[in-house]
Amino acid sequence: MSRRAGMVVLIGALITGAPRAALADRGAGERDRETAARALRAYATRYVLAAAHLTPTYARQTGLACSACHTHFPELTATGRAFKLNGYVFRRSESLEGKSPEGQQSLLLNLVAPVSLMFQTSYTSTKKALPGTQNGTVLFPDQLSLFTGGEITPHVGGFLQVTFDPQSGQIGVDNADFRFATHGSVLSKRATFGLSVNNNPTVQDVWNSTPAWGFPYGSSAVAPAPGAATLIDGTLGQQVAGLTAYTMWNDRVYGEFGAYRSAPLGIQRPLDSTATGVISGAAPYWRVAFPNVWGQNYLSVGTYGIAASVYPAGVIGPTNRFTDVALDIAYIHSFGSNSFTLDGTWIHEKQTWTAGGAANPTNTLRTFRMDAMYHIRTRYALTLAPFVTTGTSDTLLYAPAPVSGSRTGSPKNDGLIAEVDVMPWQNLRLQFQYVAYDQFNGSSSNYDGFGRRASDNNTLYILTWLLY
Repeated sequence: MSRRAGMVVLIGALITGAPRAALADRGAGERDRETAARALRAYATRYVLAAAHLTPTYARQTGLACSACHTHFPELTATGRAFKLNGYVFRRSESLEGKSPEGQQSLLLNLVAPVSLMFQTSYTSTKKALPGTQNGTVLFPDQLSLFTGGEITPHVGGFLQVTFDPQSGQIGVDNADFRFATHGSVLSKRATFGLSVNNNPTVQDVWNSTPAWGFPYGSSAVAPAPGAATLIDGTLGQQVAGLTAYTMWNDRVYGEFGAYRSAPLGIQRPLDSTATGVISGAAPYWRVAFPNVWGQNYLSVGTYGIAASVYPAGVIGPTNRFTDVALDIAYIHSFGSNSFTLDGTWIHEKQTWTAGGAANPTNTLRTFRMDAMYHIRTRYALTLAPFVTTGTSDTLLYAPAPVSGSRTGSPKNDGLIAEVDVMPWQNLRLQFQYVAYDQFNGSSSNYDGFGRRASDNNTLYILTWLLY
């Protein structure tokens, strides 16, 4: 299972010579902001009212509690989806406005710095210790992140994370999503139009059924993880830069199309023969979803995917081709102050190894995940989440190795995650998670060729998660 990360960004603004600056709550730019506010209310009131990735940064900007946009952070409610879709621009907080000599708005800054903090500390214990290691790992911190984001102009907003990783001792940019949003009509129906610049396919998505914001929201960074993952399932995160265009029509049809190009961090530029995993040209990305509401129910079904030709080494020569096609479902039912959510995805990847690196000329890889979560007010959440990955056996891709390898050359793994979350405050979570494996890297017993069982990797993960 992949680890969902966060990060650190320090943004400062030095403003001089602003004699026309004024508080913007009732300034000349109010009409544009009120348009965005009406859009937010229109979207929110038409969906199920259950209690963007709303960090405390956004709570300060909007004047709304975390539960307005999250059933269970980072899981979004209707209000949270509308806020993100509309470019993170709804505000209630006071801001500083600058105007041109003609009276047009030319500056809009929060008076409260748009920065928030995430701190995580954790304990991880596997059923059997990894060879030669001490079991029972404490990370303090597990992650330490700063977030910044929110409204930049009446139609432009963003989200940026920078994180300190205690294992590498490094600080780096994590997920980022900056977008432009506006509104119009198509066939006499309301439509939202937008552009997103981001660094992780699906990080811009407004549903929690796609990989970037999918369950598990917190998982161990030190426990063994299955060796096979599709390209769209986190492999490209923070390694690419993408531009996508999207529209939501009549609250019933969502479409998004764009492309991603390699933009890895921490290596020499321009990319040369020392680079690995570079996309040839750009990789097209697509997303289509059909949300609907009836009674106390919200349902979205959709598809998404990416196709990329990747150089195994360098930036010239033959490439390997990866085509990912996925289906997803997101469902929520409100029981007054309680709610039930169901998110699932199925990903099919076709691999063509023209440049080598695999024993077979073509392979397939399929991943299925689903999580069912019951929320008791904003205080407790109970989750069961089965997962399974299957695919073509390949003795070169999935070779024997202690703990991480496969004796059979198979990528198959399956199991179940059970999780209990306690939130004494909306910005504080105590997470108790157990991951149980039936098969790991192709087998239940001696899966790695060195005697380790799949169940030896069963993991207890206890996480304290604070957002401020």
